[in-house]
Amino acid sequence: MRIQTVSLALVVLAAAALPAGAARAQVRIGVVNVPRLLQEAPQRQAVSRAIENEFAGRLRDLENQQRDLRAREEKLQRDGPAISELERRTAEKALRDGQRELARKRNEYMEDLNIRRTEALSQLQRTVLQEVQNYAKSAGLDVVVADALYASPAVDITSQVLSALQSRKGAAPARP
Repeated sequence: MRIQTVSLALVVLAAAALPAGAARAQVRIGVVNVPRLLQEAPQRQAVSRAIENEFAGRLRDLENQQRDLRAREEKLQRDGPAISELERRTAEKALRDGQRELARKRNEYMEDLNIRRTEALSQLQRTVLQEVQNYAKSAGLDVVVADALYASPAVDITSQVLSALQSRKGAAPARP
């Protein structure tokens, strides 16, 4: 954020130092809304689906294990009065061990999922940055500012970059 503010200030100072007509003729500025690009990029949806598919098996296993533990707990509560004290303690210990194991697997699953999402977001950010740079070069822009406080629609290139991202939808890899 600080870098964006400093770079915006430098652009404004550079533009102010030149005569008004010369600044327009010499410096071409574009503004891009990065959060919008990251949210609306078709690559984001593709990566989200790929991650969901990648982790679907583990999620199913966790859900099955949780159902099994719930059934064992219900059976213990239902049959508890009818079984011996030793059998009840053994069943309770097995149930606690199963719950600990499920909690451990769930934490491991969440850590792995978060790591994978972070990797995917990083790859998406690189893709968006590259597309912004490609568009800026092809449009002959001198400076591109990300997330300005105010920008005239005339200098907002977000829609054009988004169109470029949509045209290369399949070009972004699902796995970094």
